[in-house]
Amino acid sequence: MMEPTTEREESAAAPLLVCLQELLAAFRPAFRQERPYRRCVALVLGSVFAFARHTLSQVLLTLGVTEQDWSAWYRLFRTPRVDVDALAAELVRQTLAEIPASGPYVVAMDGVQVPRWSLKLPGTSWLKAPRTPKWKPGIHRAQRYFHLAALLPITEHGYSRALPLRWVPAFPPKAVPSRTPARTEAQAAEAELLWTRRQLDAAGRADQRLLAVGDSSYDTADLWTGLPPRTAMVARCAKNRALFRLPEPPAGPRRGAPRKYGARAPVPPDWLQQRAGWQHALVPVRGRSIPLRYRVEGPFLVKKAPTRPLFLLVVAGVRQRRVRREATFWLVSAVPTEDGGWALPLSAPAVLGWAWQRWEIEVCHRELKAGFGLGEPQCWNPTATEVVVAWQAWAYAVLVLAGVRAWGLEGAPLHPPGRWWPGAPRWSLGTLWRGYRQALWHCGDFQPVCTATTDDWWLIHARNGPLGNAITASLRA
Repeated sequence: MMEPTTEREESAAAPLLVCLQELLAAFRPAFRQERPYRRCVALVLGSVFAFARHTLSQVLLTLGVTEQDWSAWYRLFRTPRVDVDALAAELVRQTLAEIPASGPYVVAMDGVQVPRWSLKLPGTSWLKAPRTPKWKPGIHRAQRYFHLAALLPITEHGYSRALPLRWVPAFPPKAVPSRTPARTEAQAAEAELLWTRRQLDAAGRADQRLLAVGDSSYDTADLWTGLPPRTAMVARCAKNRALFRLPEPPAGPRRGAPRKYGARAPVPPDWLQQRAGWQHALVPVRGRSIPLRYRVEGPFLVKKAPTRPLFLLVVAGVRQRRVRREATFWLVSAVPTEDGGWALPLSAPAVLGWAWQRWEIEVCHRELKAGFGLGEPQCWNPTATEVVVAWQAWAYAVLVLAGVRAWGLEGAPLHPPGRWWPGAPRWSLGTLWRGYRQALWHCGDFQPVCTATTDDWWLIHARNGPLGNAITASLRA
């Protein structure tokens, strides 16, 4: 049984539209003409109400565009009329209001697959299926993209959000030829980190450090060497990662080139056997404090990157009855100090806190593909198949950023539909979509249709049919 919307919920949902309108107005310079901008705004609102598939045709049906030619809407992405690079640059500037200059600008990196079923769609290839078991991996048809998301500052209770900044192709060499050359995830990460660094410098944040957090896919010598200035990276490393100490200065005159690497250091799991040198920290993560036992070792060097010293963060595992966590190992970029030494870019507990928050980008992937319909538009044009996916990620980021500005990162301004659950400490994406729908539908005027569990369902259905026709006729009039 649906409960009528209260005045408190109406007041909580109304600021969403104000923040969304202000955000969308800031992106007007990315469009050369007014009509493509208005169409783009309409598609953003239609994406909230597309309860079925989020194809362009379904969104247009949701908007009620049934008696017009759809060619202009498809040209938004095929020609294209949307400059996704300009949209992403403005999105970075809009996030600066939420991320203070006193701390780092943290981004999360990850590769993501968009499932496809065509053998001829540009950018598609056979990739490892993520839903198959590890002992029997399988393949599926998909497009591989690189996702760079901004992580909002962590609140007191350990909550954050991931906002997609860049969603760019990272197609493998064997993919169907497309307009974007083939490249690896690490190569895409290097290019996008340089792009983000330039955007921060242009926005007046040249002194702010950029911190990138990624998984083991980005622990490559080329990426460590190619990091932009004033940029640090935290990447998970393998257990058998070869580490070397810094070369010691020669005791006397030595012929030949100076040594680039020092003695071989122990592999990361060997540090777990050490008894001394461990430290403890409480990391707030999503409403709870996680006790961690860690140690910092280094600086070390990796092969083919002798100019980039790295620190090793070793986090001990936990094996209890209810909590079981394996030991993890992280490599962190070292920054030079005034005395000629090396140090971590942030304190070790702060680095570990951001490493835990990297999970927010996985939550973003799930909501984008399962709830927001990213990848569902069937665009066969080589340009449209890339632009429409990047546009969907941008639309999701704008809607979430408006929710953050209206509601903050914590709290549940809208009461859940049922009475059995009071709501979560942090609003979910489902609550955000419901807030937009209530604000646009003005649900305070609606009344519950099914008032009780009776046996007159067919009578209710017969009465609601003519009522719906009357509403439709009044809207057309």
